[in-house]
Amino acid sequence: MVEEQSSMASLKAAKQQLRLLMKQRLGAISHESAMSQSTIVSNTLKTFKPYVEAKRVSVFLSMPSGEIQTDAIVRDALKSGKEVFVPYLHKNPLPSPDLPARVMDMVRLKDIRDYESLKPDRWGIPSIDPSTVHERQRILGGPDAQHSDKTFLDLVLMPGVAFDRDPSTGVIRRLGHGKGFYDYFINLHNAKLSALGMQEHPVLLLAP
Repeated sequence: MVEEQSSMASLKAAKQQLRLLMKQRLGAISHESAMSQSTIVSNTLKTFKPYVEAKRVSVFLSMPSGEIQTDAIVRDALKSGKEVFVPYLHKNPLPSPDLPARVMDMVRLKDIRDYESLKPDRWGIPSIDPSTVHERQRILGGPDAQHSDKTFLDLVLMPGVAFDRDPSTGVIRRLGHGKGFYDYFINLHNAKLSALGMQEHPVLLLAP
C-alpha cells in the first residue's frame, strides 16, 4: 500500500512538471503561428470522415492563447447543420468524497447568434450563461434539463496539454489540466452509450 501511494505521488508530480514545461513552451509560440496551426486543423477536420458524418458534436471553446482556436470549427459545424454542444461546468448534483465537487456536461448551442452571445469567463473562454442551461439540451441531462434519454454525441473534440502513445497497447494517452473534467464526462457518456446498447463513439484529441 505504501509503495503504491509513493508511486502515485511520483506520477502526480511528474505530470505537474510536464504541465509546467508545456506551459512554458506554449507561451513561446507566437499568436500568428497559433492561428496558422488552428486554420490547418480546422481545414483538415472539414474532410475528416467522422466529423463530416457526425450529426452531434462536442467542441471545446478555446482560451485566447495557448491552445488550438476552435472558433472556426464551431462556426463550420453550426453552418453545416450539426447539433453543437459545448462544455458547461457545474456543482456535482451527487456530492461524495469519491467524486469531484464540480463536473462537466455538454450543452447545446442554438445557433450562431447564440454562440456569438457567449460572454468570456475569467480565463477568456466563451461560457454558457447558467441562467439559460435549463432551456438547453444536455448530454448527461439533469432534473432541470431539456433532454432526451437517447441524446448522445457522435464525436467529441477535446483539448490536451500533451499526448503520447502507450508502447504496449498503442493507445494514445492524454494529459489534461489536472481537473479530470473530461475523464469524468467521457466515462459517464460511454456508460450511457453502453446502457443504450451502442458502441463508444470517437474522441478526437486536439493538441495545444
